[in-house]
Amino acid sequence: MKRRLGNLEQLLLAYTQMRGVSTLRTGELTSTLRLSAKQERELLGRMARAGLIARVRRGLYLVPPRLPLGGLWSPDPALALATLIEDRGGRYQICGANAFNRYGFDNQVPNRIYAYNNRISGDRRIGTVQVNLIKVSDRRLGDTEEQLTADGRVAIWSSRVRTLVDAVYDWSRFNGLPRAYQWIRQEIIKKRIDPADLVRVTIRYGDKGTLRRIGTLLEREGISDTLLRKLERALPGTSSPIPWIPTARKRGPVSQRWGVVLNGDA
Repeated sequence: MKRRLGNLEQLLLAYTQMRGVSTLRTGELTSTLRLSAKQERELLGRMARAGLIARVRRGLYLVPPRLPLGGLWSPDPALALATLIEDRGGRYQICGANAFNRYGFDNQVPNRIYAYNNRISGDRRIGTVQVNLIKVSDRRLGDTEEQLTADGRVAIWSSRVRTLVDAVYDWSRFNGLPRAYQWIRQEIIKKRIDPADLVRVTIRYGDKGTLRRIGTLLEREGISDTLLRKLERALPGTSSPIPWIPTARKRGPVSQRWGVVLNGDA
């Protein structure tokens, strides 16, 4: 753990704090601190390894508004994610396990931040923040909510309804089924979501399997046939039935309306 800062480290932090900036790019310090490109590169690398600043990518770093006690610092996850995506001119929305926890569907606190975005795919590490980036097309971004973070930034989250739809749509990635069925039931019973909104978001962001599974669920829950017919009209022609619970054996009665094998009690 680095406790005593050298002269250059102090000057760098003083410079960023004086300017009130949260990011620093290579090249900014060569004239300000009268450093060569090599000295600047070594200073930034040394401070990143010591946990004093956080590397977003080569040439781009996040810096603390003030150095915390003990010297080690890591950025707020929402800040790290937003900086990474905005640097690429993209859009994002926090989803999956983070959204499950935010809306109270699951009490497990994830050890990384999951985000749909239209620029980057794969895992990234920014300081101690681990980010799982899921690249999607522009049309699959939307139906979001904004949250003001402690430092005054806006974090973009998938909405409550969108999160439920994605738990069905992206079930294999997020371990969403069969537990998403119970989440949807409870949200409808407690009137935290409107079935009409669920149908709208399912049609807009779901695929064929999502429409069939959510249609089956809503029919079993006695939702109005008017809404069910909206889902049916959006559903392309079906061929072979799909399982209600994808991880269970595909055996059981078949919902002819939706082409879903009812292979479990979820």
